[in-house]
Amino acid sequence: MVKNLCFLIFCFFSTITSAWAQQSPLSTKSSKAADLYYKAQKYMTARDFDKALTALNEAVKKDPGFGEAYIKAAGLHKMSGNIPATFEAYKKGLALLPVQPGLANEYYNFADMALSRGDYALGKKYYELFVQSNPKNTKALKYAQQQLKNIDFAQEAIKRPVNFKPVRMQAPLNKFQLQYFPALTATKTHLVFTARTSDAPQADENLYVSVFQNNAWSEPVSIASSINSEFNEGTASISGDGKTLVFSSCNRPNSLGDCDLYISTRNGNTWSKPVNLGRQVNSAAWDSQPCLSADGRTLYFSSDRGQGSKGREDIWVTKLQEDGTWSVPENLGEPVNTAGSETAPFLHASGSTLYFSSNGHTGLGGADIFKTTLTNAAWSDPENLGYPLNTASNEASFFITPDNSKGYYSRLELDQSKKTASLFEFDVPAAWKSKETSTYTQGRVFDAQTKKPLGAYVQLYDLNTNERVQQVLSDQENGTYTIVLNEGKQYGMYASADHYLLKSISFDYSSKKDFNPLTLDIYLEPVAKGASIVLNNLFFATGKYQLEKKSKTELDKIVGFLADNTQVKIEISGHTDDIGNDAANQELSDKRARSVYDYLLAQGVKKERIISKGYGETKPLQPNTSEENRQLNRRIELRVL
Repeated sequence: MVKNLCFLIFCFFSTITSAWAQQSPLSTKSSKAADLYYKAQKYMTARDFDKALTALNEAVKKDPGFGEAYIKAAGLHKMSGNIPATFEAYKKGLALLPVQPGLANEYYNFADMALSRGDYALGKKYYELFVQSNPKNTKALKYAQQQLKNIDFAQEAIKRPVNFKPVRMQAPLNKFQLQYFPALTATKTHLVFTARTSDAPQADENLYVSVFQNNAWSEPVSIASSINSEFNEGTASISGDGKTLVFSSCNRPNSLGDCDLYISTRNGNTWSKPVNLGRQVNSAAWDSQPCLSADGRTLYFSSDRGQGSKGREDIWVTKLQEDGTWSVPENLGEPVNTAGSETAPFLHASGSTLYFSSNGHTGLGGADIFKTTLTNAAWSDPENLGYPLNTASNEASFFITPDNSKGYYSRLELDQSKKTASLFEFDVPAAWKSKETSTYTQGRVFDAQTKKPLGAYVQLYDLNTNERVQQVLSDQENGTYTIVLNEGKQYGMYASADHYLLKSISFDYSSKKDFNPLTLDIYLEPVAKGASIVLNNLFFATGKYQLEKKSKTELDKIVGFLADNTQVKIEISGHTDDIGNDAANQELSDKRARSVYDYLLAQGVKKERIISKGYGETKPLQPNTSEENRQLNRRIELRVL
């Protein structure tokens, strides 16, 4: 966007500059140098730019102090794309000429070039001269004023560098000339990225995957022949379980705009044929740079669609609905989106922190990486991640692992006029970490009788809010699933499939404790007479029978199970450990089972479908020889009659 703006302003002022050069007295005292200068103008009018530049070079040889000739040469170098020569010509010419309003465009162009090179002092000097020239172009004036704020911010940020020490990832990674936009699964075992073999415009853009095994990354391979094609496959995002992929692709036969978002799902080791997300999500404009939530049900992306936008490119969000369709995208709005460009969103696995690239917020001159946190359903004011991650250049392509330990990004570099982009890994500075740290549980879902893998819904609920925070479908071929867990939360996890009893699992990370990844296989019991499950997310105070509020999630799950299985009759049974006298334990187990029974009746379950019974301490699951065992024996069960 900055380059386009500079070019427009350059064109806007070019005729004014020419008129000024012809009508104002030239600074040179050499008639030969002046003649060459005017000859260059005639060549430019005839569009013979090579001869014009030759004449200007001869002019400054005649008079090395001829400022106007350097300025005119800078314009020609700029038109040919020779940025280094443009910079040097501006630098020499502007240093030779007195300050004057007629040079406003040159001040602007040179300030922008100085800033892009990270020369903040020089950039500040010439932006200030541009502002002082009282330009009539209000858009350019506003931009220059913002860049002055950026320079002040950058100079302070450089004084307080972040402890950021990226390391270029070793072979076999970084085998391509360009690789960027890294994304990892929640298990940190699969790295997906975009790559091109060269920076030539016709070079094909494809998606690659590398697997972490034996403590090293494997040779990158094409993610799938069903996904990569003759068309460009750009930025991709993969769900935490590695089974849903959303990527951008441009100019496919079924595309709706410049670039569209496509989705593919994995069953076993096979990726499905990509499907365009359709007019509900994609527009006739540019839709790209997707980011999926850990469970693959919320999608952030960047778009330059006009209607509802705040600026040039904005971040939008859409959610997967219960019927399998995606909702109409909503603009993320302020304070994230600005009148500038917001791109490359990355949502941490915890769902609580969003990172993105922007040139609309105060930064170090180009597009910087910012982070914003979600509190009470609102995003906080974005925070610049500082220097040296952010520089005067444009930054994007940023990823942090669920446990907040490692980060990945790509860096664009110029080496002898060759453009390269490499993947880097870094330890995440404390200030950059997501508000919440995440881990995961993974495993497989089986039929408890046949031991065959099952495709089952695995849902995660925050028990304190009764909110479903994740839902995944275990792989139908091998039964695998992955669920992300956040520190500081108490969860109920449920696995369910048609004709099977619900499986209830409890995770309590509300206090500091071991927060390492878990491997947990789940066995679902077919609905049959005598089949039973332990209801692990029903809670009572010690010695009490009143259900605590956080039991509501589990209770409603039982109601839902009975609604889906209308012929099933159940027994709710209460059990205790052996602490206390037998009579008291019997009474407590009766009352606890009755509390569940009463809730189900209140929710409309017919009385003839349920009974409640207390068994006291008579049916322990484990010997009452330890607190851990006694905790297992204190339980409520559901049994099919």
